[in-house]
Amino acid sequence: MPTESAVLLMAYGTPDRLEDVGDYYTHIRGGRRPAEDAIDNLRARYVAIGGTTPLRTITETVRDRLREQLAADGLPRDVYFGMRHWHPYIAETMRTMHDAGVRRVTAIALAPHYSRMSIGAYRDAVEAAHADLARPFDITFVERWHNEPAFIALMAFRVHDALARLPEADRASVTVVFSAHSLPIRIREWKDPYEAELLESSAAVAARLGLRDWRFAWQSAGGSHEPWIGPDILEYLETLAAEGVRTVVQVPIGFVSDHLEILYDIDIEAMEVARRLGIRLVRTEMPNASPEFIRVLADAVAHAEAAPVE
Repeated sequence: MPTESAVLLMAYGTPDRLEDVGDYYTHIRGGRRPAEDAIDNLRARYVAIGGTTPLRTITETVRDRLREQLAADGLPRDVYFGMRHWHPYIAETMRTMHDAGVRRVTAIALAPHYSRMSIGAYRDAVEAAHADLARPFDITFVERWHNEPAFIALMAFRVHDALARLPEADRASVTVVFSAHSLPIRIREWKDPYEAELLESSAAVAARLGLRDWRFAWQSAGGSHEPWIGPDILEYLETLAAEGVRTVVQVPIGFVSDHLEILYDIDIEAMEVARRLGIRLVRTEMPNASPEFIRVLADAVAHAEAAPVE
């Protein structure tokens, strides 16, 4: 029997087929269809990684495993998932939850760090869908979980594992570079916490491992003409090469699933630049649907539900 309490798990979205790329890109742009050459460029990136990403499959697996973990923790909850920019859209999923008799919802996005432009957009989508429902939910929205102890432990393990894949002689001189999706530089005018939260979790992972040389760079900036936060990882590899760095462990700490920004932007673009520069680049494995990541999400849900209402 479904319970009246449920979790809404949210992810960015990914087109199911190459034919969907134009509509997907149009939704990202708020209904404004991009120029055909821009769509072709995005489609080519999907072609390079096999036509689509495993994000939907990963999220479905996370949904199922999180449901099991919460039940094991004594918090029986059904878990649903919705996407910001593709089917099932957040609004579609919330209507399904409404029809199933759900009354209380804990909403959590698969993004650890808060920004008005990222987590804020998920919240806007939830609130817009909520306003269209005949019977409102009691909603708890998880805005951030970048400092969950289980998240720091998981990311530290991933870095440790990547370091262990290197020849022992290279480990002493390796440079660890954390990265996250860049956002327009105007977020600084808003005193947006995004940058500070990313540096906080990166520093916590580095401290846990006793890293002597770690850096932070940005990736996957959008195509708008306004300035975006840098340095971009592709340019930063040039900087590292000029410093004499020859081995880099790259940690996309702002992401948790294998999708385009990982499978293309890092595994193809950044790897190609690194090879040209004579740098050995090793990427940490993504959390995806690992048991350790399910623990992170279960803790974040439990902590949010237990927090006093302000």
